[in-house]
Amino acid sequence: MLPVVFLIHLAGAVMLLLWAVRMVRTGVERAHGARLKAALRGAKGGNIQMAAAGTLLAVIMQSSTAVGMLVAGFVASGIITVATGIAARMGAELGSALVVKILSFDLSGLIPLLLLIGATMFLKFESRKIRQTGRIVLGIAFILLSLEMVGQATEPLRDSSMLPAMVGYLRGDPLTAFLVSAALTWIVHSSVASMLLYVAFAAGGMLPVEVAVPMVLGANLGGGIVACWLTRGMELEAQRVPLGNLLFRGGAALILVGVLLFHDIPISALGATVAVQMVNFHLLFNLLLMVLALPFVHPMARLTARVMPDAVVETVAEQDPILAIESMLDHGSMEYPTVALASAKRELLRMGEIVTAMYHPIMELMDGGNLDKIARVRALDEQVNKKHTDIKLFIAKVNRGPLSEAEVRLGMDMTDFSINLERVGDVIVKSLLALAEERARKGLHFSADGWEEMCSLHARVEANMQLALNVLISGDVPSARQLVREKEIMRKMERQSHDRHLERLRHGEVASIDTSDMHLETVRALKEINSLLVTVAYPILTESGHLLESRLAQPV
Repeated sequence: MLPVVFLIHLAGAVMLLLWAVRMVRTGVERAHGARLKAALRGAKGGNIQMAAAGTLLAVIMQSSTAVGMLVAGFVASGIITVATGIAARMGAELGSALVVKILSFDLSGLIPLLLLIGATMFLKFESRKIRQTGRIVLGIAFILLSLEMVGQATEPLRDSSMLPAMVGYLRGDPLTAFLVSAALTWIVHSSVASMLLYVAFAAGGMLPVEVAVPMVLGANLGGGIVACWLTRGMELEAQRVPLGNLLFRGGAALILVGVLLFHDIPISALGATVAVQMVNFHLLFNLLLMVLALPFVHPMARLTARVMPDAVVETVAEQDPILAIESMLDHGSMEYPTVALASAKRELLRMGEIVTAMYHPIMELMDGGNLDKIARVRALDEQVNKKHTDIKLFIAKVNRGPLSEAEVRLGMDMTDFSINLERVGDVIVKSLLALAEERARKGLHFSADGWEEMCSLHARVEANMQLALNVLISGDVPSARQLVREKEIMRKMERQSHDRHLERLRHGEVASIDTSDMHLETVRALKEINSLLVTVAYPILTESGHLLESRLAQPV
């Protein structure tokens, strides 16, 4: 086989493996994301429970990194502490090792069946959960198929004269094998994918045990680095979780690599073949590391706080780059109304972006009650109010000059939308943030079904917020129609949530009873925010003749 053809075959198989792992994770998140988050929240009583929850979630999601990101978000919101977050992350690493163990079995005979079931569920059903479950099944089938493709693509290497030389070098230099494996794992951003790739190589007789052991250790180090890299933009508390995991994992891996420089680690008792031995060694390494590390998660949390100390409190403008930019209102363009109104629209867009920044973390704050973060979000409302006043007065000043009828109407429409965006900020501060503080103060918890409903509503409104800002800039009629349709969809979702909540009350569900008023007020506030956002579409649809004057039916 030509080298180019070989590389194409191998690269295609590896990319299919990466995509399949991502496909499974995406399906799980979309179908069961809210319930998985609820399971992690429910285990926050201790380190052992958190480690067990992290293990279970990593097996379900087939990714310790995905669980780590989830945990980091909970830590940033104040739902769990850094120490318990580290415990959950250690459990997640064990869960990903279990996934490698399960997928390392010869399950190739199931590929046609999994493809049939998965494709049928995804293509023939309308239910979101069934379709996403089909995505998961297809992803598993593609993982198994990609492993077969890796084995077929690497067959020519077994007779290659170059392979023995490379393996012979790595056999005598475990440190290089360790670093190469860590780099490869970071590149593919998945320790599961890299381990499955190594297993396929070992099954083909291309990785002797002397090379397999340091590569397993390198995959563990690389997986820890990936988590630190992905959380680099999050709050310090969130960044400390993967750092603690990396210090535990990287330290243990480096110690064992140091041992390998002088002595071989006997793993022959862990299986009959090198592939089985490396999978079992990977599993044993993570199991022992979790058991030994759990008693020390609190000292590790304190160490990470020393390594990454709290930063000096910044001003609101310093915290958000949006607010550091000078006003877009061009007071020197008053003689040119079109230019002046364009600058007002840019400033109105920035006002919308600040409101979006206020809205995005609401459900995290509702769940975690991080009072410092609540205060920072509340402080943004001052900026929203100031921009609302500036825009309103600027447009009023522009309107004093000679304007066409269309320009006057545009100015009025932008003023109305700025008023509504200011009202959205008030709803967030006076209703949603107040409810988040009340929930934290009383120590209440929403029911799993109620929480899933609120998260779905919040996500829908956030998507509509982006659509509304796009409509503001583009004036696109189809997008405006879609935004107005979303109002009816939101009304139905709010009604369904209301009815389901009353049904839970009827069955005496304690969590629903304790948080009844909070649930209903939250849902009502989300619906109100959505209605305020939809108003940006009304002038566009009215002008184009796409909006009826009244919803009332004509009398007979």
